[in-house]
Amino acid sequence: MDFIHRPRRLRRTESIRRLVRETKLSLDDLIYPLFVVPGTGVKEEIPSMPGIHHFSLDLLMCEIEELVELGIGGIILFGLPESKDEKGSSAWAEDGIVQRACRRIKSEYPGLLVITDVCLCQYTSHGHCGVIKDGYVQNDVSLEYLARVAVSHAQAGADMVAPSDMMDGRIKAIRRKLDETGFKEVSIMAYSAKYASSFYGPFRDAAHSAPQEGDRSTYQMDPANSNEALREIELDIKEGADIVMVKPALAYLDIIRRVKDNINFPLAAYNVSGEYAMVKAAAEKGWLKEKEVALEILTSIKRAGAEIIITYWAKDVVDWLKSN
Repeated sequence: MDFIHRPRRLRRTESIRRLVRETKLSLDDLIYPLFVVPGTGVKEEIPSMPGIHHFSLDLLMCEIEELVELGIGGIILFGLPESKDEKGSSAWAEDGIVQRACRRIKSEYPGLLVITDVCLCQYTSHGHCGVIKDGYVQNDVSLEYLARVAVSHAQAGADMVAPSDMMDGRIKAIRRKLDETGFKEVSIMAYSAKYASSFYGPFRDAAHSAPQEGDRSTYQMDPANSNEALREIELDIKEGADIVMVKPALAYLDIIRRVKDNINFPLAAYNVSGEYAMVKAAAEKGWLKEKEVALEILTSIKRAGAEIIITYWAKDVVDWLKSN
């Protein structure tokens, strides 16, 4: 007797669906981005990123306390400086905003994983991720400054630095400088396959980091390229990266999958500001259900192969997973 195969048997109830679910999103997968700014008493919502705020250091600590209570194990810090110049020198200042935030967080919450973004774009007067000469971002000169930033973050207590600039050779330069200055245990999460994406718009509003002239297509990756992502990631691993990243995530799930299939290495993905803002805007108009869509997006990123997801929904996920 021939039987009809009935896959629906394993979809009949929620308890059965949970039992056979192949991809399970966990709070342990998530890193929460935070924006710290000068001043006191500052908690300002970012208009293009509802629910996400600029925090001065005093109120940032209230947010950190909440995150720890929620069980979120890691954050990535982005800083907005008091002043900018052509080199971005405030990025490596001992009393810089990220450096002060690191020291304060690690003194009060030593168990919280603190990752710091290493770049110059928020700190340069021109808004690019490296030093400019004759209208062009200078790769090798910029490496020295990026390494200074990484060391200054390590000195302030950062557990991990995350270079997002996309200069060639910056992982090697940063790893060498960290090792030389006694920070061999500080790890590097490399923005390895970072595309010149249009999904970054809300973040650039949040970080005040839009280029004054031109764009970043000479150093960030062409969105049309896939094989190049594998080459970039392999280079970063050879130079000393501990974790590699694909950014953005949602429009690049194929890249995440290719990396996972071809390279056995810890893989992160950044669920970027534009991906977040689109869902927020549609939900505000009643066109989509935010919780369901956000969880579907985050699950798809994990299903594609990312073990670590940087997302602005991390706090919401705490409650959503409880109620799911």
